[in-house]
Amino acid sequence: MLLSVAYLPPISWFAAVAASNTLSEDGRVVFFVEACESYQKQSYRNRCHFYSSQGRESLIVPIVRGRSELPVREVRIDYSTPWVLHSKRAITSAYRSAAYFDYYSDGLFAIMDSCPEKLWDLDITLIAYLLERLGLRAEMRFTSSYSHEGGADDLRGAIHPKGPDPWASESPYFQVFASKHGFIPNLSVMDLLFNEGPQSLDYLLDICSEHLPA
Repeated sequence: MLLSVAYLPPISWFAAVAASNTLSEDGRVVFFVEACESYQKQSYRNRCHFYSSQGRESLIVPIVRGRSELPVREVRIDYSTPWVLHSKRAITSAYRSAAYFDYYSDGLFAIMDSCPEKLWDLDITLIAYLLERLGLRAEMRFTSSYSHEGGADDLRGAIHPKGPDPWASESPYFQVFASKHGFIPNLSVMDLLFNEGPQSLDYLLDICSEHLPA
């Protein structure tokens, strides 16, 4: 499975990881993150969606504007505004009453508070943390060169906030504000984790089963 890097990725991103049919020697699923592409605006690389009392909202990591076609691993985060503090407050306001918020928020916030210089480092560290907390036994690898054709498991352009996502699921799970706005699918996986905790992996595996041939 080949994916683009993402900030607090959507549920579909992790479902795709879980569905990888490549295994390591110790039985973990193997997936690749594209490390050699140019940074793309308006993507999940620096944004995620979450569920607040107002409904679906976005969190965006501001970046330092540089030359066009900047390699994704060279994009620097802009800390000239207190976006980390604002993001943590937004997440806390949205999920503090969720059943598992206290179990996972400290680790999540510690990574954000570390203020890495590069967006890539922030994203990859968060992904590793989320994989661990989800209980998803996976080995993350990185591409060493860029190829336009990645094969049948190339999802670099498929999981995108502005297009139909083939791995998004409409199957509901508990959400704090569902009584106000209904179920909102395919938010950042932190929404699933804060609300469902240890049951989150079962939800991801159910999505995988939806994609298996009948």
